[in-house]
Amino acid sequence: MIIHPADRTGSVKEYYFSKKNREIAAMNADGRTEPVINLGIGSPDGRPPQASIDALCSSAVQDGVHAYQPYIGIPELRKAFAGWYGRWYGVQLDPSSEIQPLTGSKEGILITSLAFLNRGDKVLVPDPGYPTYSSAARLCEAEIVTYDLVEALGWQPDLEALEASDLSGVKMMWTNYPNMPTGAPADPALYEKLVDFGRRHGIMICNDNPYSFILTEDHYSILSVPGAKECCLELNSLSKAHNMAGWRIGMVASSSDVIYEILKVKSQLDSGIFRPLQLAAVEALSQGPEWFADLNAEYRRRRVAAGRIFDALGVRYNPDSQGLFLWGRVPEGVDPVALSDKLLHEAGVFITPGFIFGHNGEKYLRVSLCATVEKLGRALEKIKAVL
Repeated sequence: MIIHPADRTGSVKEYYFSKKNREIAAMNADGRTEPVINLGIGSPDGRPPQASIDALCSSAVQDGVHAYQPYIGIPELRKAFAGWYGRWYGVQLDPSSEIQPLTGSKEGILITSLAFLNRGDKVLVPDPGYPTYSSAARLCEAEIVTYDLVEALGWQPDLEALEASDLSGVKMMWTNYPNMPTGAPADPALYEKLVDFGRRHGIMICNDNPYSFILTEDHYSILSVPGAKECCLELNSLSKAHNMAGWRIGMVASSSDVIYEILKVKSQLDSGIFRPLQLAAVEALSQGPEWFADLNAEYRRRRVAAGRIFDALGVRYNPDSQGLFLWGRVPEGVDPVALSDKLLHEAGVFITPGFIFGHNGEKYLRVSLCATVEKLGRALEKIKAVL
């Protein structure tokens, strides 16, 4: 190229799943008799609520809906998000000032980082954890400080160890429960401790909460803790709980001053969300308990089917894990990366090696539940054939 790229881009690499999906696409284009079964990424394969599809279709043919939309989202959507938080999480949000709609919560991770991080600021990032937390910090030229999540502690942070560490310069901390990739549940007691930790140390706790309806009986938000808005923000999304990953509808909630700082960045990046998509999201947010009951009945069946794959591989896992994935530890002496490559190239089944989520994931594999029971069963047959 005629010019050099920005120095900051040298700190990040192409997203792992972007590269892996290209590899799988190349394998499928190479004359395979059966396409690779991809059990890697968590992209729900179900249909969104029919009311959302109907709202999208009916509004998209109307005049006056195709122009730029408000940067802050239409009032109907903001009120729907506020009502959703009140009904399910017991959290009261002011729709006019404490909610910012997003083009998916993944966007929110980078926007939040751009809004609050200066070069050299420190960010606490979980290990294992979602790689985007680290890449967003790197793009802001911030310093990543990983904190350990280990199975022995239920994949929860050791806050006593963090208290004893050097927290100087730490500005933000990323948390995520139900946890990805481990499936550890949300815990109100942990949320209370995190709010106390953030307030005492002047650290913003950024809670990423897209899995709170998947294989859960109760639904928790860190913002339900008294005083949480003083030191916390929470990202949420319709991608997982409403089968709307490709629609790219998410939100961030916090105090009005935090939301305003996020809006300042957000308003530089786009010109609002397509109005019919926002109206469709309003319908999704109105879904009642029966929607989630049906959704989770299917995911429970898939979790059992995914467990059979781990059983065949000798992988130890929690059969009651939450979220969209099953996470398991491989037997001693087994290299998860080599096993993942073997299954991909010999069985035509892709399972994610846990190293991509951090050092503490190096002995683990992750299976996505975003595949039918039949497809998971076929994957098991193919895996058994090469073991």
